[in-house]
Amino acid sequence: MKVDQKGHTTIIKDTQNNVEAFVGKIINEYHVFQGQNLILDVSHNKTLANADLVHFKELAKTHKKAKKSMIIVSDVVDFDKVPNFLNVVPSVLEAHDMIEMDEIERDLGF
Repeated sequence: MKVDQKGHTTIIKDTQNNVEAFVGKIINEYHVFQGQNLILDVSHNKTLANADLVHFKELAKTHKKAKKSMIIVSDVVDFDKVPNFLNVVPSVLEAHDMIEMDEIERDLGF
C-alpha cells in the first residue's frame, strides 16, 4: 500500500493486487484518512472484477457519512454494473475532477 497526500486528498495505491487485504488495511488505518478525500487506486490490478467492489461498501458508507469523497480508480470493471454506492473512474485525473465536483456540491448544500 502506497500513500500519497496532496492537499485535501489522499491517494492510496494497492501494491499487492488483493482487494480484500487492501480494504482491510485502509479500515485498520482509517483514523488517519477520515478527514481526507480518498482516491483508492487499484488500476494496476487487471484481474479486478465488479464482484470485488463489494469489499468497498462499508468503507464507502462510513466515508460518505463523514462528508468526504471516496473514488476508486480502475479501468477494467464494467462501469454500467458498478453499484450506486461507489464512484469508480478509469484514471486518477478523473478522480481528482470528481472530488472537485463533489466539494462544489457540498459547498452549495446539495
